[in-house]
Amino acid sequence: MVKEPATARHSETNAPGDTASLAAGADRSAAEWQRDTAPTIEEIEALAQTAFEALPEQVRAVCEGVVFRIEEFASREDLRAVGARSRYELLGLFAGEGIAQREAGSYTGQFPNMIYLYRQPILAFWFEREDTLGAIVNHVLVHEIGHHFGLSDEDMQRIDDGPD
Repeated sequence: MVKEPATARHSETNAPGDTASLAAGADRSAAEWQRDTAPTIEEIEALAQTAFEALPEQVRAVCEGVVFRIEEFASREDLRAVGARSRYELLGLFAGEGIAQREAGSYTGQFPNMIYLYRQPILAFWFEREDTLGAIVNHVLVHEIGHHFGLSDEDMQRIDDGPD
């Protein structure tokens, strides 16, 4: 089984920008800020669901059977497996066998492919950026779906960089 991470190091160079979110926050009163709390797992899940539903139908169809999970942090085992130096470094993880790596035939007894998004690292990453939380969740989700399609981090970096 392959585990492919979305890390803060990688996502740092790829996350889309949105300075409008900062300007909108400047218009909020101190009382409004005092009522706010960090988004919950359920709210991050709702953002991920919205991002997934916005993907083209062909992409969603190929993701049939993939299990999506939102957790606070990656497990120590997964952090070690991907060489993360901090539990805040790993924003998402694909666990399973990419479509390109599968052989033809059915796989009885095999665990489903899983995509994990990690709430606290995503929130920490968001705190340091001018991006919207929705844009970051979308970026990490699409990155992990790319691993489901069999793309490596290097493949996705080349796509992000565009033609030479």
